[in-house]
Order: sequence, then structure tokens, then C-alpha cells
Amino acid sequence: MEKRQLGQNGPQLTVIGLGAWAIGGPWQWGWGPQDDRDSIVAIHRAVELGINWIDTAAVYGLGHSEEVVRQALKDIREEVFVATKCGLVWDDRGRIRNNLRPESIRREAEASLKRLGREVIDLYQIHWPDPSTPVEDAWGEMVRLKEEGKVRYIGVSNFDIEQIKRCQAIAPVQSLQPPYSIVQRNYEEVIRFCRQEGIGVIVYSPMQAGLLTGKYNPKRLAPDDWRHKSEFHREPIRSRILALVEDLRPIAHRYGKTVGQLAIAWTLCNPGVTAAIVGARNAAQVEENCGGAGWTLEKEDLEKIDKLFEQHLGAAGPVS
Repeated sequence: MEKRQLGQNGPQLTVIGLGAWAIGGPWQWGWGPQDDRDSIVAIHRAVELGINWIDTAAVYGLGHSEEVVRQALKDIREEVFVATKCGLVWDDRGRIRNNLRPESIRREAEASLKRLGREVIDLYQIHWPDPSTPVEDAWGEMVRLKEEGKVRYIGVSNFDIEQIKRCQAIAPVQSLQPPYSIVQRNYEEVIRFCRQEGIGVIVYSPMQAGLLTGKYNPKRLAPDDWRHKSEFHREPIRSRILALVEDLRPIAHRYGKTVGQLAIAWTLCNPGVTAAIVGARNAAQVEENCGGAGWTLEKEDLEKIDKLFEQHLGAAGPVS
């Protein structure tokens, strides 16, 4: 699988990384039952197919995702790059809140190292900005963790340009992790900024949490599934996106690909994107997701997709 460098002097990552949110289990987000054995097989299959990195977070499954990653990787000889995140903490009742105070970041780092069974975190990322904590305080602690050798690279997720600049004034930002898909484009200006600054970009939700797979069925979502609260999954936006998906099918078919694979490839056509994080709950999903790499869309088809986006969603206003 093709590899691209993550930022300046960063590691070579495959253009698809395995997202480990759903394998954390149903806590808080209603993903539904998940067998850890299926998760481990999925991780093994990803590595077999050439994927060389995994993205997780402490909050996924309230720590369980990191533990599953550890269990899976102990049986793998290949070197796998592991990215995780901090800044979302929970209490003994599972209630989640933002906390980017330096002392909290340090506690999270130590806990993630223990759950992952590693001496060093390859990429440590601030998950979300915390309105109650100055960016400078949080980033300063990230820098100290790197200087101490507890993490190799430091990055941010869901940050805007101003927040990234405030970090850069202290120490370089290795990477940004933003949401990005055919229907979610509000981070394109930030992606362009990162490209100019030599900051790597690993995008998440390229298939828009299932809407762009071509297999989406809202009736299959559990009543407590987080997607019920998403603007994309509520009417009238959902129906407009699903109509767009139908118009994307002929384009994908010409390449011998599924709509989901086309959606992944579309994000990788952006010159500012290093790689896409694609979640999977079993080996079959991993295998299909890998079909989003190794090919590219022709310029004419990229232009056609833009026109279809405007046709179906332009009148809906900015989607974020």
C-alpha cells in the first residue's frame, strides 16, 4: 500500500489507517455489541494487507479500545505505528468531559501507555479543544511529554487555524486530524493551511459514519446510536446525501469500486491529505476499505463529484 510522510521529518504512513473507535464497544455511543475476537482478527487482517498504523483514543470504549489494540498487537511481529488521543476524560459513571489541564494530560498519557502496553506512544494528539484551558497550557505539556521520550510525535485533532498557530508558536505541530469527506468539507481551508506549513493531515470519517458506504440503512441503527444526533443523519440532510450516493454509484462502477471505496479515494486526492482513518469492526470491512487505496479519480470525475455535491447539498447551506 502507498505510504506518505506525516508532516516534516515524520513517519511514513500507509494512506489508510485503521480507526479503532467502534472496536471500543458500545459505551456512550451505541455502536452495538462488538466481540473483541472480531476486533483482534480485524487488526491482524489490516496488518496483513499492509496497513502500518492504527488510530485510537483513550475515550473510545472508556479505555477498552486501547486495551484491544494491545491484545491484538502482542501477536504481531511487524512494527505498527499507534496514534492515540487525550483531552476527553470520564468519571466513575462514564460521564465524559473536556479536560486539557497539564496534569490531566500527563495522567492520561501514563494511563494510555499502560493500556497499550507500550513504553512510547508514537503519535499523541489533543482530541478536542477545551474552552476552559488555554491552548498554550495544553500544548506545553504535550511538548514536555515529547521531550521526556514518552511520545514520539505530537499533533492535534479538530483544531482550527488560529488554534494551530498558537501551538506552532510554542513548538511544531506534527499533524492535524480533522473530519473530511465528500459531504463534509468545512475543514478544507485548514487542510490547505497545514499543507503550506508542512503539517501532516490524517482525516477521519471519509465515509461519513456509514452514509457514504452505499449500504446505509437507518433502521439498523440502535436507538442510542450517536448518529441520531448528527446533522448528517437527520432529515432533510440525510435524504440529500443518500440521493448523492445513488449518483455516485455509476462513477464508482466505472473504476470497479464501491461507493465507499470511492469516498475514501476522494479524500486521498486532496494534495494536503496524508492519509485517511477508516474504521472497521471485522476483517471483511478491513478488506473492503483497503480497496479505497491504490488508485485515483480522474480530474473529470472529481469535477463531476463537486457538481453533484452542489446539486444535492449546495442549497442546504454549509454542512459541518
